[in-house]
Amino acid sequence: MQGKIPETMETTLKQARELCGYTQSEAAKKIGVSPDTLGNYERGKSYPDIPVLRKIEELYGVPYNRLIFLPLDYDKTVNRM
Repeated sequence: MQGKIPETMETTLKQARELCGYTQSEAAKKIGVSPDTLGNYERGKSYPDIPVLRKIEELYGVPYNRLIFLPLDYDKTVNRM
């Protein structure tokens, strides 16, 4: 694991993965899902069930309540349309 997420920082799922130094494919394999599934989680198109969420917490070292499953600028993106 490369970076450590500060304890007070909320982060998107993608940011957490990148801070840990994993590609989407590497992280998906370690979590036990396909890269497409992990990508859907990162984009907020679907959400992990509890067992998968626990694996994500363990791999990234971040409790689920600090993970955001949509981009931080999601509101800006939606309001542009």
